Amino acid sequence: MKLSGAQAIIKVLLEQGVDTVFGYPGGQVIPLYNALYDAPLRNVLTAHEQGAIHAADGYARASGRTGVCIATSGPGATNIVTGLATAYLDSVPLVAITGQVSVANLGRDSFQEIDIVGVTLPITKYNILVRKPEDLLPALRQAFYLAQEGRPGPVLVDVPSNLQVGDVEWMEAEPLTPPVMETAREEILEAAAVTITNARQPVFLVGGGAVHSGAAEEVLRFARKTGMPVVNTLMGIGVFPGSDRQCLGLTGMHGHIAANMAVANADVLIVAGSRFSERVTGDRNRYVGKKTIIQLDIDPSEVDKNVMTALPLVGDMKENLNKLSERVKKLDIEHWWHTIKAWDATENRAAQSGERLTAPWLMKELTRSFKGEDTVFVTDVGQNQMWAALHLEVDAPRHHLTSGGCGTMGFGLPAALGAKIALPEAQVVQICGDGGFKMTGMEIYTAMRESAPFITVVINNSCLGMVHQWQQVFYDKRYSSTILTPFNFVGFAKACGADGATVTTCAEFTAALAKARKQGKNFLIEAVVEQSDLVEPMVAPGAVLDDFVKTDA
Repeated sequence: MKLSGAQAIIKVLLEQGVDTVFGYPGGQVIPLYNALYDAPLRNVLTAHEQGAIHAADGYARASGRTGVCIATSGPGATNIVTGLATAYLDSVPLVAITGQVSVANLGRDSFQEIDIVGVTLPITKYNILVRKPEDLLPALRQAFYLAQEGRPGPVLVDVPSNLQVGDVEWMEAEPLTPPVMETAREEILEAAAVTITNARQPVFLVGGGAVHSGAAEEVLRFARKTGMPVVNTLMGIGVFPGSDRQCLGLTGMHGHIAANMAVANADVLIVAGSRFSERVTGDRNRYVGKKTIIQLDIDPSEVDKNVMTALPLVGDMKENLNKLSERVKKLDIEHWWHTIKAWDATENRAAQSGERLTAPWLMKELTRSFKGEDTVFVTDVGQNQMWAALHLEVDAPRHHLTSGGCGTMGFGLPAALGAKIALPEAQVVQICGDGGFKMTGMEIYTAMRESAPFITVVINNSCLGMVHQWQQVFYDKRYSSTILTPFNFVGFAKACGADGATVTTCAEFTAALAKARKQGKNFLIEAVVEQSDLVEPMVAPGAVLDDFVKTDA
């Protein structure tokens, strides 16, 4: 059976179980959009290609399925580069289909010709420029396979326009044999179990890899079996319930005092799916210290890349955690818990008191309001992100979505759109700063058009908060280009068809949140907070994890 290349692309998408695509049409994908016109797919037209790729990313993070983004050649393709980098560093499965000039015009500086394969080579798991009709189907099918196989990631397929209009011989997909998931060698598992059993001050660190592997049940079982304290990286939030008494919360540059002190003083650190970025470790040499590190990861290239691991358990995390749980027992570490509780008591919680409107109090109020409900929190990047990571309680994986490795401002709002489309029955709450909102805020218009309602909370401190904080702490309060002029956030939301309210007190926030929940459409709450409020605790870049910065204004 012969199909046009564009029709073949649609047929492969359906074959792969795709129900939604995010994109923006342009000259070199007109044939593909013509085929989409009749396709039984939801086609979400965003306001900008960057919004499309972030929305596909949010869709993938919330659902665990592969997100799909479509963009035209040249500027359309380059506009999704930041989103590909965001997904690549956070191991998110995406397939990006870009249009390209016809094969005959390649390499001739044609209109809107950009070597997007060359541009995105370092930030995709795999990419390909399809030059022949017979290669189109295999390339697309391989893209979906590679996006999810092993450590997930984004894949880009660049399709010249002549291949979209030309004939393709349809071939049914050959059944793929799933790869046999590697498990750790028995002697390493046994050594790890003995090390854990003999630990006096153990800590279990949960990272983003535990989300991608679907290992929440195994993480919980192991933590319960041993009774050890659990900390999480930014990407690991929600795998182990944040409200659980064993959870110490975030560790790293802005980690809780008890979490960081526990990691710094641990004799055994079991790590599930973290790449040990410098934001997690601080000084890497002193991070290891005298502790024994047991690392569970699907990707062997992560072992010893950033820190030296004594016992690497490479392979299927679920299986390896189950094998460890079978070999360990409840640990006698009451003395360790007593020490941890003493550390926890030293953390300043004044900003959560409710005496005035602050971001930490706001996060606690969101937790209280949505307790027990299926709520997905999506954050942008900066102070808002860290306040959410520190003070929200998230009890399930894929219910806290954020840009980790790339730290992409503007991620939050379009990602929330994608999450709501992926999980229409869930409540989605998007949290951002006044700077990040302006980058992609137009996607509120998209959300209204798509009937994808969610709540947006803009924490407005009239500055680029995190850079402003660094300027205060490390640059002698020289606030270069970080003070922002007033902007009518609620007016903007209303211009897009949404509703909103500006709040300056705790009572006003609670009332606005109640109203937002009843509206049934997109609602923006602008929460005005003091510019002097800082994210605390804080560790200086490259410092020891337990060496906290004094952030007094």
